[in-house]
Amino acid sequence: MSDGSFRLDNQTAIVTGACGRLGPVWAEALVDAGARVAALELAGAPVSAAYKALADRAGDRMSRVDCDVTDRRSIESALEEVIGRLGEPSVLVNNAGIDQPPDAGANRTRIEDLSIEQFRRMVEVNLLGTFQVTQVVGGRMAARGEGSIVNIGSLYASVSPDQRLYDHLPGHLPFLKSPAYGASKAALVNMTKYFATLWGSRGVRVNALSPGGVLGGQDERFLAKYAARVPLGRMAQPDDLKGPLLFLASRASAYVTGHELRVDGGFTAW
Repeated sequence: MSDGSFRLDNQTAIVTGACGRLGPVWAEALVDAGARVAALELAGAPVSAAYKALADRAGDRMSRVDCDVTDRRSIESALEEVIGRLGEPSVLVNNAGIDQPPDAGANRTRIEDLSIEQFRRMVEVNLLGTFQVTQVVGGRMAARGEGSIVNIGSLYASVSPDQRLYDHLPGHLPFLKSPAYGASKAALVNMTKYFATLWGSRGVRVNALSPGGVLGGQDERFLAKYAARVPLGRMAQPDDLKGPLLFLASRASAYVTGHELRVDGGFTAW
């Protein structure tokens, strides 16, 4: 197989949650593979330094579009804007989601007191938001007879968070990773299989990419504990995620659908 199989020249790709932590990673991989990228994000959401640098470099090959993935009318409006600016999308990266990074010790609760509103909001964005974007954008792909959808999962779709990674963090209560996060991502992987089987005959492939922890300002004790938990002995670098995304997005994976690709350094193998 030639390297050209990983190219996305003259294709339009959509990335949701594009201004978040991993959004610029996916967008950069797609831009560098030749795609025009629509960066969907909430109106007024702050822009990271990584996103700004990419936008400056990509020029008119990347365009930010306001979109709330929990609002179907917003998604429909965003899709029309994408088509008008960049053309019909053939790649969709469902990245928008709410994570729960370790905090500074404030606003923690016991698991018995975890707010149902917090749980509901995480599911609403991570699962229901992805479902709605898939309905709108993926439905159009299915009508056209081609497309690749990549849902961004997590290693916590497969395993429970190891709370010992966080037990050194100060605070009046221990930091606990919310059960809503892993539950929403596990459901996302199952939904990936649903759409893969539903739309396979209509030329749309649907896969999940589940990253492990990505390096980004974590404290030294966490880094040491995490590295000891990973067969490859380290956290992911952003560049570790780009090749797997391009594989799933491009014709390099033309016979792959309904698959969860775990990019976690072997974390879930133990």
